[in-house]
Amino acid sequence: MTRLSVNINKIATLRNARGGNNPDLIKVALDCERFGAQGITVHPRPDERHIRKQDVYDLKKVLTTEFNIEGYPDERLMKIVEDVCPAQVTLVPDSPNQLTSNHGWNTIEEKDFLIMVISRMKKVCRVSVFVDADVDMIKGAKECGADRVELYTESYARDYIKNREQAIEKFVIASNMAKECGLGLNAGHDLSLENLEYFIKTIPFVDEVSIGHALICDSIYYGLKNTIELYLRSIKGI
Repeated sequence: MTRLSVNINKIATLRNARGGNNPDLIKVALDCERFGAQGITVHPRPDERHIRKQDVYDLKKVLTTEFNIEGYPDERLMKIVEDVCPAQVTLVPDSPNQLTSNHGWNTIEEKDFLIMVISRMKKVCRVSVFVDADVDMIKGAKECGADRVELYTESYARDYIKNREQAIEKFVIASNMAKECGLGLNAGHDLSLENLEYFIKTIPFVDEVSIGHALICDSIYYGLKNTIELYLRSIKGI
């Protein structure tokens, strides 16, 4: 079954807005696990505008599900990963001042860099590479030595309302290529209660979805426990 990894960046954003420790990031992460999430995702950016470096170390001490650290693989991030030894690191081609992830790696043009980074990170944990739904980029990820790819799903989410069959078409092709290459398959960005069930129903061999913004927004209305249960039901198609 596809695993749900909850991205808790937005919880950290809320905490940082007022200082102090409300909401308690560690408690929220543990509650996510208790409510059924099978993983926790964090993206410790250099400016620490949400997840702080210390948060990553503190979370590692207490989490019992899969811990996924994502971000641009500069020396800072790679050192954190080597210290913490999460279940997975997801390499994202973000610039330091980027608001949110908005494109995948060019695994052909960045091949030499990615080979170096992936080789280093694979000594510590599983490595996933954030890519657009492009078969050439997926083939490139395989050639770079990645264990998995994470499909950047923003265009699927954007176009879902207009025509969901067309919106998912290139993701089906890309997913089949990942499977053919022997790569694990993750997906994330703008997946929500509106579009998640169809995505998983159409591509049932997705290993993991990483969902943060929509899930945290939904929890304002439904509560965190109910929201996680709703996402798990969407994944199961019930």
